[in-house]
Amino acid sequence: MRAPALLLLIGALLPLGACNTQTNSGATGPAIGPLAAAPLAGPERDKAWMKLAPTAPVDPKIARATVDYPTREAPGTVIVVTKERRLYYVLPDGKAVRYPVAVGHAGMAWAGTAEVDRKGEWPDWNPPPEMLARRPDLPKRLEGGPTSPIGARALYLAEGKKDTLFRIHGTNEPEKIGQAVSSGCIRMLNDDVVDLYDRVPIGAKVVVR
Repeated sequence: MRAPALLLLIGALLPLGACNTQTNSGATGPAIGPLAAAPLAGPERDKAWMKLAPTAPVDPKIARATVDYPTREAPGTVIVVTKERRLYYVLPDGKAVRYPVAVGHAGMAWAGTAEVDRKGEWPDWNPPPEMLARRPDLPKRLEGGPTSPIGARALYLAEGKKDTLFRIHGTNEPEKIGQAVSSGCIRMLNDDVVDLYDRVPIGAKVVVR
């Protein structure tokens, strides 16, 4: 596929921002123009791709902040409060890091207790079968990169060792943070999901309510 055609396809995918069912745990460069010719890795890749990823202004009232957050959950727990469109990473001493998120729209939200089963940097996007049935024109796989609907990082949630098919991940639609728009997954600003990714280990408890 020629680069201009691929860019048009990616542009058409931007509003979807859906969860994927499988991704590679490692990241690969996007097959877009010069990026494919010079793969990057680690901090160098993050710096370059963050500059290319979509951005939008964030209301200071909802921006990431450390706040008072008394809870019975142990430090290290991730709590998503869907009605608030906020995610809390519990800290010691009644504190938490609060992040703005986008959540599932009506009928698509998930609630429960899970754990982080695995993590991925700039993961690939694989539309789930239900989406492919609705949109047979979509690719079965889109490599991770700055325009990917999954964004810079993803945390994969399992319940009793079974994949929930729900993720906490970055986004290519930062202007929709704070809204109920996703297909059920929890979307974060790319800068925020990188910050959370670095804090949260595999096995961490996640509470979505």
